[in-house]
Amino acid sequence: MAKLSELKHLFAQAKRPAPASLRRPPTKQPAAEPPAAQPADIDLREAFADVQPLRTGDRAEIRRPAPAGIASQRLADDADALAASKYGVEPSPLSWEAGQEHDVHQTFLRKGLGADVLSKLRRGQWSVQGELDLHRLTRDEARDALTGFLNEARGHGWRCVRIIHGKGLSSPNREPVLKGRVRLWLAQRDEVLAYCEAPHHAGGSGAVVVLLKARTPA
Repeated sequence: MAKLSELKHLFAQAKRPAPASLRRPPTKQPAAEPPAAQPADIDLREAFADVQPLRTGDRAEIRRPAPAGIASQRLADDADALAASKYGVEPSPLSWEAGQEHDVHQTFLRKGLGADVLSKLRRGQWSVQGELDLHRLTRDEARDALTGFLNEARGHGWRCVRIIHGKGLSSPNREPVLKGRVRLWLAQRDEVLAYCEAPHHAGGSGAVVVLLKARTPA
């Protein structure tokens, strides 16, 4: 067993600092890293402003020009409505132009037919399928041309035609030469069911719209 004096000597040596040669150098602590910078807010629309989206599908993209700003069909409809309001769809029985006498042959309806046939013809229910212009023809030339035209119309199966005979404004004494004759000739033709004076925009008193019999099947 160690003596008390020896223990005191050992305890005193333990308190003494160690020689410099035996001292361990102090451990360096790693420098603290600066805090990471926070990312700034990014505007995605600005960041992807130049990016073009990929086209889907295999169809070619056709660029069509923009339609015109003027609605042409609406303007045409407005013009038709204005004309109808000015002249009317169906002319009055006394709607003769200045300088023309009243004609008893203004309309014609074959005996036995209802008055609605003439009313429908006046209202334009039948579409005009052919037209004959007799301007500058003599009386005989006009009659031959009218006969040939009606035969041709029957051959084609036409039901409604327009005959332009003129108003006679360029005739001597401004008297119509063909107007009354053409209407009499039409009334004598068996295939003519009815006729009426054309609307103002289609010739007025210078033309007649004629309704023909339907062609009998062979």
